[in-house]
Amino acid sequence: MTGGARGMGAATVRAYVAEGAQVVSLDLLEDEGMAVAEAANAAAEAGSANFIACDVSSRASVDAAFAEAARRLGGLDVLAHVAGLERGDTAEDCDDATWDLMLNVNAKGTMYTNQAAFRLMQDHGGQIINFGSAAGVKGMTNAVAYSASKGAVLAWTRACAQSWGRYNISVNAIAPAIWTPMYDAHRARMSNSELASHDEMMRMAVPLGGKLGDPVTQFAPVMVFMATDGARFITGQTLPIDGGVLMLT
Repeated sequence: MTGGARGMGAATVRAYVAEGAQVVSLDLLEDEGMAVAEAANAAAEAGSANFIACDVSSRASVDAAFAEAARRLGGLDVLAHVAGLERGDTAEDCDDATWDLMLNVNAKGTMYTNQAAFRLMQDHGGQIINFGSAAGVKGMTNAVAYSASKGAVLAWTRACAQSWGRYNISVNAIAPAIWTPMYDAHRARMSNSELASHDEMMRMAVPLGGKLGDPVTQFAPVMVFMATDGARFITGQTLPIDGGVLMLT
């Protein structure tokens, strides 16, 4: 899996290992990624985690990391592609640097990791779980490049689900609204009045609970399910884990 050093990725590493899975976690943040893997191993009874540094925006880095991961695991059954970035901008002010960063990490990173996973799964099947966003469905006026990149991820996911079904590979995306350390940092930058206004907006926006979800109790169990045989007949879907923010029809 990718993005295993922080937030939802770290929660997924711990949950997979706790369920007895053999996990290789990929991230650019080496110290934090290794610490998460070591902590998961210390708490595990059956599963295990390894860490490999990887830049998902580089095809060479992805291909090398997946080759090493497959060597350690003896193959690949599930890819949880969590890694991604978000930056704020507006439609009128979005510049080349922001656009390229969002597309390189979020869209190209999805293509590179999914293609690497496909090569390892095509003979026996597998499951790919990409990270979308409500922004990729509805758009965000204050993060247009991010919205475009996540829209690409969702379209890519549907196309791959159609293309790779004949190899018994399912490809789905999730759209999370989960409380993470990045969100804590965002909240810490707000004034008291801004925080009060923000929390009131969240109470209106999230029907279940009025705030972002918990990564351990409300997010990680869904990631575990999507990696099990019980999810094998689901493909091409965007699954919101968001308390009702994005109600798809």
